[in-house]
Amino acid sequence: MSNNTSSIVSKVWSFCNPLRDVGVGYGDYLEQLTYLLFLKMADEYSKPPYNRQLKIPKLYNWESLTSKKGAELELHYVTLLRELCTQKGILGQIFTKSQNKIQDPAMLAKVIDMIGSENWLVMGADVKGDIYEGLLEKNAEDVKSGAGQYFTPRALIRAMVECVQPQPMKTIADPACGTGGFFLAAYDYLVSNNKLDKEQNKYIKLQTFYGNEIVAGTRRLALMNLFLHNIGDIDSDNFISPAYALIAASPITYDYVLANPPFGKKSSQTFTNDEGEQEKDDLTYNRQDFWATTSNKQLNFVQHIRTMLKTSGMAAVVVPDNVLFEGGAGETVRKKLLETTDLHTILRLPTGIFYAQGVKANVIFFDNKEASKTPWTKEIWVYDYRTNIHHTLKKNPLKLEDLKDFITCYNPTNRHKRKETWSDGSLIETEARSLSADIERSRDGIEAGSLSEVEAEGRWRKFTYDEIIARDKTSLDITWLKDKSLADLDNLPDPDILAAEIIENLEAGLESFREIMVKLNSK
Repeated sequence: MSNNTSSIVSKVWSFCNPLRDVGVGYGDYLEQLTYLLFLKMADEYSKPPYNRQLKIPKLYNWESLTSKKGAELELHYVTLLRELCTQKGILGQIFTKSQNKIQDPAMLAKVIDMIGSENWLVMGADVKGDIYEGLLEKNAEDVKSGAGQYFTPRALIRAMVECVQPQPMKTIADPACGTGGFFLAAYDYLVSNNKLDKEQNKYIKLQTFYGNEIVAGTRRLALMNLFLHNIGDIDSDNFISPAYALIAASPITYDYVLANPPFGKKSSQTFTNDEGEQEKDDLTYNRQDFWATTSNKQLNFVQHIRTMLKTSGMAAVVVPDNVLFEGGAGETVRKKLLETTDLHTILRLPTGIFYAQGVKANVIFFDNKEASKTPWTKEIWVYDYRTNIHHTLKKNPLKLEDLKDFITCYNPTNRHKRKETWSDGSLIETEARSLSADIERSRDGIEAGSLSEVEAEGRWRKFTYDEIIARDKTSLDITWLKDKSLADLDNLPDPDILAAEIIENLEAGLESFREIMVKLNSK
């Protein structure tokens, strides 16, 4: 980082603590920074050498802010926010439901001066982006803001993108895009791994990415985050829809879907009962293009994502464990997914990597296919990065290096030439497994203890379609490694890790009880 870049980063961050002292959290600071940065960059675009005619009313542009101080500034800023939210396109989306959270005029003036002292357009996209991404991560760490639910670990996102390897002149979608993490990682991959011509660069900037985000504040952060990373333009059409993705089928299909749909099993809607009290009811989507009708939000997102894909489309999706084993609609969805797509890979994730506590999640990778009389999935490869793995958000956060072995095993350049692993991490040829045909398996198969000791110790295993379909409820919740902490007390994790895991499990249990209470109260 250059001295100049370091100075800008320090300057932007220098306002965090003073603002927090007067009740302005990271999220509120981020919002105000978004409004002001957008106006300042629009002002720069309107001057030489750009000389662009932008649709920002002169009464409410950047210069209208810099000429005022004190109470007059605060009053004008409030009016500016109210007026700009009525504009069309990306401008209106940036300022949707905007409010002034910096109510100290002197502090507001200092933030405006700080932004006004820099020429943001000459700054590299990586510099602007790093500043903004840093604030987004800090905001996600702030438990009080609840923003963590919109923030997927960037190491996990990068690993998913490296496996999928998106190509130029293709479309990428995320039906619950949060602050745009998957888009940014895909953009970085496209730029870093290709010599892009003018047409390809324009396509990436304006036609590659499409998303949905129903929370206005989060959608605003996503639009600004992408804009600062050189995705989209200041007067381009809005490519992040405020519509809830599950309501209806996507009007177009995409080459790639990369997503981490919101946690929580149930979709719900609020209504007023006969006594005038607010109640919640499970929300189901009776869509003709869905295989099963259910109120399980995660299963609905999996079905929706499959419908979003082109016939040759590829998807990588974070899902909780219940998607892999739940009966009823869950079994129907899994069977249909195995039949109509090539569900080729599952990455089992450890707890302690998400800001939502106690989450047990996985990444499923599947390729869409045309109609066929026989199932497209022939085999599923499972990488167990959960058993005997301990991560915490602060002391031992997930890093890309932690997932490098998975990426190597995934073999993105040719996933049809994969090899299983021994306990020491070395690879073995998949053909060698046929020599172990004498290993007896139970009907459920693939449970801990049903494989030989040698075969059971590697983290990377292949299971055939017949083995999967024979399992109870076609469960994809596959484990074979032994939990060392259960077998050997000397190998217990550190006390702080154990305490964190206990808290996670308790909070997950409480969330389940809350769901039961909501269900009981609605009857």
